[in-house]
Amino acid sequence: MDRITPEHRSWNMSRIKGKDTTPEKLVRSMFHKAGLRFRIHRKDLPGTPDIVLPMYNSVVFVHGCFWHRHEKCKNAALPKSNTEFWKEKFELNVIRDEKNAHKLRSMGWSVYIIWECEVSDEQHIKGIIRQILKESYRSNIRVEDN
Repeated sequence: MDRITPEHRSWNMSRIKGKDTTPEKLVRSMFHKAGLRFRIHRKDLPGTPDIVLPMYNSVVFVHGCFWHRHEKCKNAALPKSNTEFWKEKFELNVIRDEKNAHKLRSMGWSVYIIWECEVSDEQHIKGIIRQILKESYRSNIRVEDN
């Protein structure tokens, strides 16, 4: 049983941001410092990616571990109350994420996921940036060789 009223729970949930979260802003800052220029939240792409790098044909999602179910992450614990509701909600989130990633890949985009718990690991983010640049370099070589 929930310890707070449904109205208060609704108010709490309404305060959870979906865009321009702190982890997302930190990742964008690192990408910008690396010299990458990007667009944010392009609604014409499946899943409205958090960061879109058109020049590199890459998109980045900054996923919250709780909402998107980061496996084996302490931040992805299942709530103790109303567990069936949460299981279904999380399962639908994961399915939607997979469908959006598949659609983006079929459109020719490279898809990268950065988890909320990874944002503070600057080396990890720099590794993703290097990977984006390396993939772009490889695809440009392939085009030139043909």
